[in-house]
Amino acid sequence: MSDGPTGGDRAAQLAAIAERIRACKDCRLHEKATNAVPGHGNVNAELLFIGEAPGKNEDEQGLPFVGRSGAYLDYLLKLIDLEREQVFIANMVKHRPPDNRDPLADELEACKHFLDEQFAVIDPLVIITLGRFSMEYYLGKHNKISRVHGRPVYRDGRAFYPIFHPAAALRNPQLRWDMEDDIKRLPEVIAEVKKRRAGGDVPGDPPQPEEDDDPPEQLSLF
Repeated sequence: MSDGPTGGDRAAQLAAIAERIRACKDCRLHEKATNAVPGHGNVNAELLFIGEAPGKNEDEQGLPFVGRSGAYLDYLLKLIDLEREQVFIANMVKHRPPDNRDPLADELEACKHFLDEQFAVIDPLVIITLGRFSMEYYLGKHNKISRVHGRPVYRDGRAFYPIFHPAAALRNPQLRWDMEDDIKRLPEVIAEVKKRRAGGDVPGDPPQPEEDDDPPEQLSLF
C-alpha cells in the first residue's frame, strides 16, 4: 500500500463521506429510497468491490449486498479464505433505483464523485468491478463483460478486475463456474500488484476512469 491516511483517519474520512451521501439530494433517487447505502467494510481493505446499485434489502438495511446476491458474494469470498469484514463493498449509485431499474446516466454522474472519494481514501490494491456498470466506468464502454471477465488490467499501481455481478450468476447458473474461477484467481492478482509495487510501480494520484466519446447509456448486466 502507498503512504496515506492511517486506519483511524480513513475511518473518519469514510464516515464523513457516508454522512454526505445520506444527506445528498443531487438526483431523484433519494426521493423514494428508505436509506442511502454508502458502502461498508474494512477501511484498510486490499480489495474494493463495486456493484451497480442497492436493491430492496439493501435499501431497507442501509448496507450493500445483504440479499441473495450478498449471500453469494460471501460464499465467493470464502473460496479464497476471506470474510466480508476484510474487504470494502460499495455501489456506483448510493440510493435504490425505483423497481430495481438500471441507474440513469445523470444519476451515475451525480453519484460518481462519492465513489471516487471512497476509492482515494481506501487506496485498494485491487478494484473488483461487479457487472457492466462499474466495469465500464473504470475500463471503458468498448469492453464487454462476457469477454473481459477474469482478466486483470494493471494500471496506476493497482489492478482492475472485472467479473460478473452476483445477481447475474443467480439468474444464470452457468455463469457460476466463471464467477468462481475468477474469484479463485484473485490471490494471484493481489500478489502481482504487490510484486509490481515492490518493483517501483506505485500509484501517484488516484487514477481517473477511462473517458469515452459517446454519451453514457443504460446497460444490462450482460
